[in-house]
Amino acid sequence: MNSASHPQPVTGSLQTGARLALIGLLINIALATIKIVAGLLGNAYVLIADGIESALDVGGSIIIWGALKFAARPPDATHPYGHGKAEPFAAIIVSVLVIGAALGLAISSVHELFLPRHAPAPFTLVVLIAAVVTKEIMFRYVVRIGRNVESTAIQTDAWHHRTDAMTSVAAFIGISVALIGGEAWQSADDWAALFACALIGANGYRLLRPALYEILDTAPRGEIVDVVGEAARSVRGVIEVEKLFIRKMGLSFYADLHVKVNGDISVREGHHIAHEVKRAIQESDRRIADALVHIEPAEN
Repeated sequence: MNSASHPQPVTGSLQTGARLALIGLLINIALATIKIVAGLLGNAYVLIADGIESALDVGGSIIIWGALKFAARPPDATHPYGHGKAEPFAAIIVSVLVIGAALGLAISSVHELFLPRHAPAPFTLVVLIAAVVTKEIMFRYVVRIGRNVESTAIQTDAWHHRTDAMTSVAAFIGISVALIGGEAWQSADDWAALFACALIGANGYRLLRPALYEILDTAPRGEIVDVVGEAARSVRGVIEVEKLFIRKMGLSFYADLHVKVNGDISVREGHHIAHEVKRAIQESDRRIADALVHIEPAEN
């Protein structure tokens, strides 16, 4: 049986994610301020709601940034597997905040439907167009990096940008209908706010599921399982890979497998095969941080 020391986590990717979260934080602060002020001055409740959603994104970006900085810490005596669990934990917190925000904004939107309203100001549409363009650019850039490094938290932060863009589109449609339709359609921006809340809540739920799976050590699916198995079987002296378990920790993966070898070889030879299996696995995919190899005698 062989268990080698744990290498450093993928700190470069985590630090990149932390920088992206910080950039997103600054953008969200600016957009939230502009939207809320424009919504108050332009009498557009849906724009105020959109601004509040952007303000919540500020809190989300702070949480993601802090978690990624913490997850980038190397393993220590109290955390021998590193601090990667901080990443999906942050994603869970942010997803719950998103769902809570959707519920709160929906309640406020329903309340506004029964109050007298004035038509929103046309200039609010310009603010929304700028917000949609900015957020969509941020989404495409951040989600690409999040997928490349397989970071749940970075992808969660990216989808915050897409959600904000979608709520801004809904706000644009609602305000446009209210302006074109006149007095009879002045509540259109409130209905648009309700639609935006539904989008926010749905995205919050969609982001929550993978984070929960990861923090509960749900076995990953896809190519990495086959790659690890093939790498282990390729080692000279390996007769069979009996069990193979893989779990994700932050941006890294940890493998635990049972390898059957000739039962008549020496302990030293079995130890050497275990080392070779670990080396082959780690060379097969740079995301494999460690492999625990159990050597067992084959029945023949």
